[in-house]
Amino acid sequence: MSRPYSLQHLLDKWQSFAQSFAQSGDFPTPHPFNQSDVRFSRFVEDSRQVTPGDCFVARVRPYSDGHPFIAQAIERGATLVIAEVSAESLSLTIPDTVIYWQVPDTAVTLSWLAAAACDFPGTQMTVIGVTGTDGKTSIANLIYEILVAAGCKTGMISTVKAVIGNHEEPTGLHVTTPQAPEVQALLRRMVDDGVTHCILEATSMGLAEHRVDTAFFDVAVISNITHEHLDYHGDYATYLTAKARLFDLATSAGVINRDDASYSRLMASDLPQLVTYSLDQPEFADISADNIRYSARETQFDLAIDGQSMVVTTPLVGRFNIYNMLAAAGAAHALGIAPEYIKQGLETVEIISGRMERIDCGQSFFVLVDFAHTPNALEKAIAAARGMTEGRIITVFGSAGRRDVAKRRLMAEYSAELADLTVLTAEDPRGEPLDAILAMMADGCLGRGGVEGTTFWRIPDRGRAIFHALSLAQAGDLVLICGKGHEQSMCFITTEYPWDDREATRTALHAYLAGKPMPDLGLPTFTMTT
Repeated sequence: MSRPYSLQHLLDKWQSFAQSFAQSGDFPTPHPFNQSDVRFSRFVEDSRQVTPGDCFVARVRPYSDGHPFIAQAIERGATLVIAEVSAESLSLTIPDTVIYWQVPDTAVTLSWLAAAACDFPGTQMTVIGVTGTDGKTSIANLIYEILVAAGCKTGMISTVKAVIGNHEEPTGLHVTTPQAPEVQALLRRMVDDGVTHCILEATSMGLAEHRVDTAFFDVAVISNITHEHLDYHGDYATYLTAKARLFDLATSAGVINRDDASYSRLMASDLPQLVTYSLDQPEFADISADNIRYSARETQFDLAIDGQSMVVTTPLVGRFNIYNMLAAAGAAHALGIAPEYIKQGLETVEIISGRMERIDCGQSFFVLVDFAHTPNALEKAIAAARGMTEGRIITVFGSAGRRDVAKRRLMAEYSAELADLTVLTAEDPRGEPLDAILAMMADGCLGRGGVEGTTFWRIPDRGRAIFHALSLAQAGDLVLICGKGHEQSMCFITTEYPWDDREATRTALHAYLAGKPMPDLGLPTFTMTT
């Protein structure tokens, strides 16, 4: 649909869609709009980004509220404001040139208007949604390769990148689902490019904020639901409910991990088909793995799908990656993909960006960069590392500021118990004092018998921390650098500093092997001492 948009036209399309598909879903209808029509060029949620002719959407989130910025949006030229409270209650005087529309929920309204603006592209292809605390991106990539192997023209929207035909583009500096207008625009481009299947990675915040309500998922995959984002959701029950919304949004099938604590809650879904996968209870699952053989370079296992078995050989390592592959196989099975294509797709994936990614500069020890940034993911990453070497495991990780505080101590405790040596460092401290974050993590190590300066260290600068871990390593050891993975920046206060763990690790390795000190990589922590 061409711009500028007519609000009334979008509302008519929304109303018509809800009525036409009333039998296949309980879709909301537009809130009454009884004002003059207004045309606008785009949806904007940040008042600082408003340009003349925009629609400003006042979003309400746990840590932010757009309503105090409505006046600024109007000053910058917004012609339409969508809000949840009246202008009178905000003591606002609305110019005659601006339409002010009060709705019950701006997030839901934005999701549906964005879909209408793009002619509901999610209904024009098969959409597979993937969520879970850990493994989302890996599962999305595995499903993508299976569908490509099966000859499907496939697109993908992950927290790492969007893939549209032969074109790839990043989706942001930090991991989250894009906002609803961006999601719909990407889906529209896929449809226009002839894509028939799309994998869409959905975060808990993306689900809670209705960013993917109008993706119209056919199949939903939930990997696991463990401790994460409780700063945002408040408690585990609310977090689980946010994740489970993916099943509420799907229409055909759900794929669930029988071994996860969330299984009983998700089994209550009324989806027409539920596909289960398991390692611990294979006799009760549709998809399972047996005869698993791990090595430092590859994993081999017997994949069973409804009783049919085949051998899969993959360079992906660790038990957690077996779970990811079972989840992907479950999604493909729900779509009716033949087993031979499932096997081919699983074996095609050689590396997933920032997920147990090997860094080799000729050193005598292993170095892996992984995105593990939750207690569960760190535990699984260390366990996978144990299966790759008989040497020591040396971990490097931090914990983000302005995020779930409880996991800081948990992650440090896991590392103190399961790894041999631990280096605590920065990971997006944002507006929190880094030394306070590190102190909380150090307490976790101390509580599990760690000895500072002997079994664990606090090194604020992430580059220096990586270099220190490398200097501790001996032949056959494994250095596991966790928390950032594929991400391309590090946030201090509100500034995003360019950062890539993989490139930082290569730089540190080259310096270490050459007998040189760690160079300054541009973080404000480089001159800090513990």
